Amino acid sequence: VSHQRTDWISIHSHICHLLLPVLGPQPCFHSEKDRKQGKEQLLRRQESLIALALSTAQGFVWEGKPLEAIPAALQALRFSSQAFGSVSVQLVPIYLLLAEASTGAGRLRQAAKYLSQAQWIILQTPDCSAALQSKLHRGLGLFCMAEGNLDQALFHLANDVYLATAEFGLNSVEVSGAYLNMANIFFHRKKMDAANSLYTEV
Repeated sequence: VSHQRTDWISIHSHICHLLLPVLGPQPCFHSEKDRKQGKEQLLRRQESLIALALSTAQGFVWEGKPLEAIPAALQALRFSSQAFGSVSVQLVPIYLLLAEASTGAGRLRQAAKYLSQAQWIILQTPDCSAALQSKLHRGLGLFCMAEGNLDQALFHLANDVYLATAEFGLNSVEVSGAYLNMANIFFHRKKMDAANSLYTEV
């Protein structure tokens, strides 16, 4: 019952009215043109469900409510898998969000599984953007911080900086998140010169 209540609060109360056109029986089309239009309409509905579920999950993470974020992110993953396939690069941001929420909820083993899935998809995608690879390294860095493995966290965050800089430029706001996390690590280690330098960069 508690799982159902969490699920309802997290996402189902927002998407319940949108589910029937996507999950219900699809109409039978008599022409190729109608079939094509029907598929496009279904995809648009799935994409709107994915966007709503993903933004809801992200909102919960930003509010510091990782447990509430997980059901919403799982719905986004479910519909994305149906729409794009289980190894599509579109699933990577969802896996990263699930990893972040799981880490925030203290479920490190589950977070590691989501990160592995995201990493595997990226490895299978030779033309994957530097921006997405940057997000993966940030997720891995945050996970290593949660585990207390700060050296490995710095390695991933440095890769995040490199990739984000390659994609967006040296002074882009997208680079600031990795700098901030690296600064926090140096602050924790009482290496104040390095920490202050990175805080200034942010």
